[in-house]
Amino acid sequence: MRIHPLERLNTKVMAAIAAAIVTLVGSLSLPQAAVAYPIFAQQAYENPREATGRIVCANCHLAQKPTYVEVPQSVLPDTVFEAVVKIPYNTEAQQVLGDGSKGPLNVGAVLMLPEGFRMAPEDRMPEELKEKVQDLYIQPYSEDKQNILVVGPLPGEQYQEIAFPILSPDPGTDKALRFGKYSVHVGGNRGRGQIYLNGEKSNNAVYNASVAGTITSITKSEEGSYEVVIQPAEGQSVTDVIPPGPALLVAEGQTVEAGAALTENPNVGGFGQADAEIVLQSPDRVKGLLAFFALVILAQILLVLKKKQVERVQAAEMNF
Repeated sequence: MRIHPLERLNTKVMAAIAAAIVTLVGSLSLPQAAVAYPIFAQQAYENPREATGRIVCANCHLAQKPTYVEVPQSVLPDTVFEAVVKIPYNTEAQQVLGDGSKGPLNVGAVLMLPEGFRMAPEDRMPEELKEKVQDLYIQPYSEDKQNILVVGPLPGEQYQEIAFPILSPDPGTDKALRFGKYSVHVGGNRGRGQIYLNGEKSNNAVYNASVAGTITSITKSEEGSYEVVIQPAEGQSVTDVIPPGPALLVAEGQTVEAGAALTENPNVGGFGQADAEIVLQSPDRVKGLLAFFALVILAQILLVLKKKQVERVQAAEMNF
């Protein structure tokens, strides 16, 4: 019986195809719900790091949370190494989802490497590293920015540590590169953002009174959203619409100031960024350093032997 070509695809390839389809469908059908994740910043920003050093994920994820990165102190050219991004948070926390219900947090990350560094091809990865990244859909930020990698959203319970397989460049084959110390920048977010790219708030944010006045009525819809009617001292009443998710802090008859919080802050996630340094080390420098150490050790040995010889000569002269 002839086997269809699709049946020969391994599990990893099928998973990558499925992830790509989900990403495409999600970005087209639910653009507002998706833009909070780092992988979707590609749609709005040519470069994820601004001139001030701030990574653009902070534009949607307003709360600050810690993020860490671990890279080797130095690497040799044309070698595969591992960069680990750590995104810690309380896994018992539940975030507000798009429909207002509660659910687990997702995570995402952006890793900005020096020019020339890129994601390691599968045939260059050691088996241990392949196992760590086999279920991850990591991709370059854009075609001309292969040194910037993004991933997410991912289930937070499983991926508080994300391993990126990296291939270092070889200045010997690319004269535009050089050996030396370089900076590495990383951003990591957990949970949904509070602001969409168009400036609107998500339901994972605090909603405030648009005017000062007295709350005359609060109406809750079947979907869980609220309409809060505020009557100012002068003029017509104003209706503030609150989507499903945030819990109300106010009641009918209460007087509020303009900008006062109408809801609690439902956000339990946040964004953080970190910097590190990595040295692209020349093999000739390493060999030269080892040769220098060998010469120093040899010189020390010869010095000790010479000292012993002098001591024996002095002892023999004293005997005479």
